[in-house]
Amino acid sequence: MTDSLIVTAITLCYLAMVLWVGLRGRGQDSATSLEGYVAGGRHVGVVILFFILGAEIFSAFAFLGMPGWAYQRGAPALYIFAYLGLIPIAIWVMGPRVAELGRRRGYLTQGDLLADHYRSRALGLIAGVIGVLALLPYLTIQIAGAGMLFQAATDGLIPFWLGALLAFLVVAAYVFCSGLGGIGWTNLVQGIMMIVIAWFLGLTIANRLYGGVGEMFTRIQLEMPEYLTLPGATGMGWGAFSTAILISAFGGAMWPHLFMKFYSADSGRSLRQVSVFYPLYAYLLVPLLFIGFAGVLAFADAPLARPDSVLLELVLKVADFSPWVIGLMLSGALAAAMSTGANLAHTAAVVLTRDVLGTTLMRNADERRTVAVTRWCVLGLSLVAYLIALANPASLVLLLLGAYGLIVQLLPMVMGALFFPSLTRASVSLGALLGSLTFLIFQFPVASPFGWHPGVWGLAANLLVVVAVQWLTARLPRPHKAAV
Repeated sequence: MTDSLIVTAITLCYLAMVLWVGLRGRGQDSATSLEGYVAGGRHVGVVILFFILGAEIFSAFAFLGMPGWAYQRGAPALYIFAYLGLIPIAIWVMGPRVAELGRRRGYLTQGDLLADHYRSRALGLIAGVIGVLALLPYLTIQIAGAGMLFQAATDGLIPFWLGALLAFLVVAAYVFCSGLGGIGWTNLVQGIMMIVIAWFLGLTIANRLYGGVGEMFTRIQLEMPEYLTLPGATGMGWGAFSTAILISAFGGAMWPHLFMKFYSADSGRSLRQVSVFYPLYAYLLVPLLFIGFAGVLAFADAPLARPDSVLLELVLKVADFSPWVIGLMLSGALAAAMSTGANLAHTAAVVLTRDVLGTTLMRNADERRTVAVTRWCVLGLSLVAYLIALANPASLVLLLLGAYGLIVQLLPMVMGALFFPSLTRASVSLGALLGSLTFLIFQFPVASPFGWHPGVWGLAANLLVVVAVQWLTARLPRPHKAAV
């Protein structure tokens, strides 16, 4: 049996196992109950919540984008650790409040919360559209990452399009059938697997190539010290670094799938417990950072055309691993992509069905029909993301940063619904629309001033509009009742 066949066989066995676990996780009420399919009946405990929330952050980006940025830029890749340290604050502050409101008022999506608080279906629709548009590139990252992993690890035996398709079909199948129940159990299995494999690869590669992690960084300090300081090897200055942290932290707290997991928690206390232990999951990224820095020296004479492939190049061509280890590596990396992809496909489908279609074409749909349409939307949106992935986006990190820049525009709207009831519907709606437009302008046709993250300019415009409209509204004369 050739090496490529061994790798392929191990990976296909892994996919079969994940599919089996996902289908077995189907709850009794997931077929007909929207609350069961979307929120797991609102009784998900600490352990499953920990792995679900972790899997939503650590994805194909972790195994491909994180090492790629460390290899290409050096120290600026540490922005990821900085913003991950802020995410638990959002879980602690927002999570119990969102869970309480969801249980009391029957919320299942972020749009439900916004539409009810501001008494506006249109606002829920706007939040739904923004959510789906932001989730699609995030889902695309997972599918593209799976295709890259398959193609490289099997030496082209499974091409990019087929590898991405296989991962997409497995994820879509168990999300279609099992909803959050299948996602929770597969995330538990895949979370453990990806952590173990990440640490094994990070430490083993550094040891085989340089004699250890400390020796590796000593050599980088002597030979290529620009990779260990800001602005790094490619000139990512303090402005770009800081704004990337800012947008990622605030944007990370606005993801619709985060809200849906808040709704699924059995209590606010469970969410606070998860927030305490959540930083432990970030240790997954430490060995992956080592792999990126290992590539700095390994490919100094012949730089890689695509930085996101540095982990694959080191594992497959430099570190001399056996095909059995390569097969396990591929399975672990796929675990990261598929666990996040399942959450994203599930959330995007629920948001599209409930917040967009539910306020327009499906206003009078019953619960059974809503569940059925949600399931088919899982397949439809996954297919759209797959087709986008075939375009082979240039950088997984840049694609992810773009998604954060759009979703962060919901921040004033959400904060108003949770903590600042004086914010009006008009101010937050106009702010979100202008902020999204400003972000898209600086993301695509116009270069962002000072090289800062375009999302900062969008959020600044957003907040400016909110403040201006609030001020103008307060100054408008209020109608007086006629004397009787």
